[in-house]
Amino acid sequence: MLQVTSVTKHFGGVYALRDVDFTCHTSEIVGLIGPNGAGKTTLMNVISGVLSLDSGEVKLGDRRIDGLGPRACAIAGIARTFQNIRLFGELSVRQNVEVAHTTCRRNRRHKLAIVHAEGLLEELGLAAQADQPAATLPYGHQRRLEMARALALGPDFLLLDEPAAGMNTAESKELIAAVQRVRDRFGCGIVVIDHDLRFIMGVCERVCVLHMGELIAEGTPTAIQRDPRVIEVYIGGHADKAAAGSGRPAAA
Repeated sequence: MLQVTSVTKHFGGVYALRDVDFTCHTSEIVGLIGPNGAGKTTLMNVISGVLSLDSGEVKLGDRRIDGLGPRACAIAGIARTFQNIRLFGELSVRQNVEVAHTTCRRNRRHKLAIVHAEGLLEELGLAAQADQPAATLPYGHQRRLEMARALALGPDFLLLDEPAAGMNTAESKELIAAVQRVRDRFGCGIVVIDHDLRFIMGVCERVCVLHMGELIAEGTPTAIQRDPRVIEVYIGGHADKAAAGSGRPAAA
């Protein structure tokens, strides 16, 4: 289990996270939503070792991983994608995945039976583009390649930061199926941040809501859509009445 306990992070006098508790179990898909500035990416950065925390702890199973740094967190079993795509554009699609797979071969050999480059490309619909430079892929395919590269680390938990950003409705639906297949095949827990609430509600079994650095709600997608605190955070007094009556939060 990935467990975040009482995590606080501030920048000067501004609290990005305040006493946040968060969990994700192996093979679970959990959504992390909230308005801009709610602390979502900060929490992902703390979990993955990009940022240090000011108080609290992050545990992977029985081991504390806060303070380890990104590389050590990856070796421990945390892989992630980024809000802004960070591929090796000059390398081929296959080479991007193989670079990460080298880390798996050296440090996470117990995952090698289910993680290999060609299989990941096939799983995420990239096999036909394997020899193309990564920079030449369409935007949606670059997002998929980031996911394949992260999976090549053989993670226990995969963190996806806005994987559906810039995708149309059809691409988002395809991504839902791809994320669910990844969970089923690789057995890793998945944490997803996205502003596309249709995508989040379609792919996640549980959703957590952050607002101004605090966790204000947690539950099933249906429960979250009906939670008055969540509706207030997302639509306030400016949403149209039809959306409010449906109990569905507007997209952030």
